[in-house]
Amino acid sequence: MSIASIISIVISAILTENIVLNKTLGICPLLGTSKKTDSAVGMGLAVTFVITVSSVVCYGLFQLLDMWNITYLQTIVFILVIASLVQLLDIVLKRFSPTLYNSLGIYLALITTNCTVLGSANMVIDNGYNLLETFIFGFFTGLGFTMVLILMSGIREKLNRAHIPVSFAGFPIALIIAGILAMAFAGFSGFAF
Repeated sequence: MSIASIISIVISAILTENIVLNKTLGICPLLGTSKKTDSAVGMGLAVTFVITVSSVVCYGLFQLLDMWNITYLQTIVFILVIASLVQLLDIVLKRFSPTLYNSLGIYLALITTNCTVLGSANMVIDNGYNLLETFIFGFFTGLGFTMVLILMSGIREKLNRAHIPVSFAGFPIALIIAGILAMAFAGFSGFAF
């Protein structure tokens, strides 16, 4: 594995193939937790942790499933891994950061069913990454997700002080912002290393 392939994975995970804006996975937490920057950062870090660890664990488990010729169990096994990690994260946040736990609310438990996490675990297998590439892809996919949440929350906080027509207030303007961000990130697709 070369430095060029690592840089390519990093750039694609964060910019050119951003999990939210290019793959359109994780729209629910994007819209739900991007109202305030604090909750966006917390959710982004939580999802980054879950994506990184679940990608690595799912990679190892897929190798076992493949060796035993039972890859048809892949989705079930991946969901069990993700659910276990989210429960662990739930317990840790409740114990050590109750403020963040309360600000994330229902969205913390929804990481279990977040298509971003399952989608990234599946992309690792589909792309044929090795263990190091899997870790790098998972971590930087999570950072790309976090970056989009923070960008979105910053824009939405500024829009709270602006005059927005009633018909666009709330989710409609958030969807418009997400669309504009997706178009902006599409400009990175011509970037090649």
